[in-house]
Amino acid sequence: MLDATVTLASLSPPAVDDTALARAAAGGDVHAFERLYRRHAPRLNALLWRLCGGNAARAEDVLQETFILAWRKLPQFRFESALGTWLHRMAVNTALMELRASAAFESLDIGESGMEVLTGMADVTRCHATGLDLERALQTLPPRARAVLVLHDIEGWKHHEIAEELQMAVGSSKAQLHRARGLLRARLGDA
Repeated sequence: MLDATVTLASLSPPAVDDTALARAAAGGDVHAFERLYRRHAPRLNALLWRLCGGNAARAEDVLQETFILAWRKLPQFRFESALGTWLHRMAVNTALMELRASAAFESLDIGESGMEVLTGMADVTRCHATGLDLERALQTLPPRARAVLVLHDIEGWKHHEIAEELQMAVGSSKAQLHRARGLLRARLGDA
């Protein structure tokens, strides 16, 4: 029998936590900030991709704007929440500001024509690509309805938080969510 104690620390090099990296980055350490970027960018990019309607270039632009803003504001970060939470909120705010500034956010509503977009896409067997079908259908939603659906159903925000962030009434947030869910059901072929 082996008579040795193996600790978790001896199995892998110690991981530097977000707090230590954030403090170093706030002090100007570019390498620490790069590690934060690599750690948080994939999750934020997935969120931004959804908020931007599947437009990868737009999501990447918003991600870059988010991290530029984070670099500038990191010295003011008070560590009252997790760094990931702070970055997440900053990414959502940046995306929503970009969407609000876009004329498409207020006026573009592909509505029923979104069905044509789905019809024109490659036909895939549903059991193999249900997630892909959902992502494609999500891309066809009107921007405001998509934003409410992503924030509520995927990110877990409450209607009062969404209403405040999107500068709308709570009732409008609920109505947009209902609309988005109905459009998704229709586009995915559910009765």
